[in-house]
Amino acid sequence: MRLERLSVNQFKIFLTYDDLNERGYSKEDLWNNLPKANQLFQDMLYEACEELNMDLDGMLMVKVHMLQAQGMIIIVTQNDQEQNENDEYIELKVTMDESKEMIFVFQDIEDVIQAAKGIQYQYDLNASLYVHDDVYYLHISEPTLTEKIRLDLISVLSEYASPSTMTSFILREHGNLIINNNALQTVVRYF
Repeated sequence: MRLERLSVNQFKIFLTYDDLNERGYSKEDLWNNLPKANQLFQDMLYEACEELNMDLDGMLMVKVHMLQAQGMIIIVTQNDQEQNENDEYIELKVTMDESKEMIFVFQDIEDVIQAAKGIQYQYDLNASLYVHDDVYYLHISEPTLTEKIRLDLISVLSEYASPSTMTSFILREHGNLIINNNALQTVVRYF
């Protein structure tokens, strides 16, 4: 679990699926078992409070963004307007969404080339290649992939890259687009 303070009343938690499994939870638990999901969020909030030296009470807005290969990003915001000096409770308002896109980060172009050669003939993917801060990002946007193909892709790409915590919005805003769509096929054609 990684923590990042965003402002005085807001912080971000990044939790990988491995972290989730170590805590005894599955991705399905978060969607189908509300009491179990609430317990996970409360445990993480208490850990975050201790590590970030924050006092949380009153209404907390918790936004959970499930990422396909990476895990989840949780944004926690404390609503100061509803905070009362006598309040010593925490009320959670949780919203969840799930992204069907996958983003992988490669340390160099050679890893991108090798991954493209390993995948290009197996799957016809809508993938774009970006560079940001001297590393390469492969953004795969295929909402219709089956779970088996999605897991196969994660397995193959994990040999050459790591799942990225960067969102597609940040990537499009701050990254430099190298190849739009059909990135894997284009890389194989030219390299």
